[in-house]
Amino acid sequence: MTGQDVIARFTALLGEKRVVTDADDIAPWLSDWRGRYHGAASAILQPETTEQVAAAVRLAADLSVPLVPQGGNTSMVGGATPPADGSALILSLRRMNHIRSLSPDDNLAVCEAGVILSNLHDAAAAAGRRFPLSLGAKGSATIGGLISTNAGGTQVLRHGTMRALVEGLEAVLPDGGIFHGLDALRKDNRGYDIKQLLIGAEGTLGIVTAASLRLVPAIAARAVGWIGVPSPADALALLRLCEAHLGDSVEGFEVIADDGLGHVLSHIPGTRCPIATRTPWHVLIEVDHGDLRDPGPAEQLEGALAEALERGIAVDAAIAANEAQAEAFWRIRESLSESERAQGPALQYDVSVPVARMPAFMVDAAAAAERAFPGTTASSFGHLGDGNVHFHVRAPRGTTDGPGWIAAHGQAINAFVHDAVVAAGGSISAEHGIGQMKRAELGRLASPARLHALRAIKAAFDPQGIMNPDKLIPRPEEG
Repeated sequence: MTGQDVIARFTALLGEKRVVTDADDIAPWLSDWRGRYHGAASAILQPETTEQVAAAVRLAADLSVPLVPQGGNTSMVGGATPPADGSALILSLRRMNHIRSLSPDDNLAVCEAGVILSNLHDAAAAAGRRFPLSLGAKGSATIGGLISTNAGGTQVLRHGTMRALVEGLEAVLPDGGIFHGLDALRKDNRGYDIKQLLIGAEGTLGIVTAASLRLVPAIAARAVGWIGVPSPADALALLRLCEAHLGDSVEGFEVIADDGLGHVLSHIPGTRCPIATRTPWHVLIEVDHGDLRDPGPAEQLEGALAEALERGIAVDAAIAANEAQAEAFWRIRESLSESERAQGPALQYDVSVPVARMPAFMVDAAAAAERAFPGTTASSFGHLGDGNVHFHVRAPRGTTDGPGWIAAHGQAINAFVHDAVVAAGGSISAEHGIGQMKRAELGRLASPARLHALRAIKAAFDPQGIMNPDKLIPRPEEG
């Protein structure tokens, strides 16, 4: 059967308006948002219902045609880019963008896979609730993709990753069967948890079509603080002190190297350091209350910071006086990645280590990388409360051929950083997934038992290998 015959079959099934074949319309969806990976596809399927997704998957299984599920195409690891040989079709969930229900009483929203994260935020806010997961791509990232990558963000310390926020799931499995699991059951012991297998599977075991998501009360009062600290170890001591004073009210706790702050101040107009003293490291903390209790979060945070200053684990501190100032503090944190990219070619890593080891890793791994690769500069920032480190190694100053530098040194630097992560008992992917970028490294570093389990689960669910091929699962030669 020719490629045109395949498209004709899908067109007859879904209708012309749900099958995109114009090359110009397809082109924007063939590359990842960083521009590192480029694929080919002769069509984009755009179903509007779960039943249409199921019908498309059944036909794909009959024809042995691979499918690449795609939402907002914001993957950081090339997880939604089709293969370069054009063998797969893209299955877009963007038209499945309805919030089916939102119940403040149940603290639950049922959303289709194509719902944009910021739209869910707005709908929850209108009902006096919030969905406690946010990230920089919230204006384009979709619920299905966030579930399929088990997305994290800045609120994991208090609310967990996407895995902790999904109460129920609907998905289409590789044979076209529909998994009906939207009921938000707190107790359900019917064997293997299919929902949890699909979360974080990056579309390799099926296609998420809808989810029941946990909501929490809207923020009644919050305090946002910026603290200068001597070291990441002091930042961790500060976190433990704040937890002792504030309990589970600590929603975000970010640690930032001073050079990262400097990059933001030089690159983003209108930004300024929130404190008078420039210190080697900085902490951004947010404390939230769902009610108007007394004392409020600002008073509680002020008490904790006073003790931190007295003990010497903080050098200087400021608490935002109003919402505009609080947003200005967060703007610095949210501008770090953009500002880092503006400094020139770099390799960026999303890794995690045990929280207790994170301070030493941030300092020691950076120094070790600079020694191993002379001329480079390394730095990091991250979510200290959950061990997530965003680690960057920048090319020597004056490097003009970024792709050339990465081609020459990227593999060696990747191995160096990932080996350091594994030595610290960590993971080479904290919140971005494996995709195709980290697939070979997963094969190199994962235990034989983990690799066997991954491959066995994939083979059991998707024996034809049509679900998001060449993502997540290392090839045999890769481990």
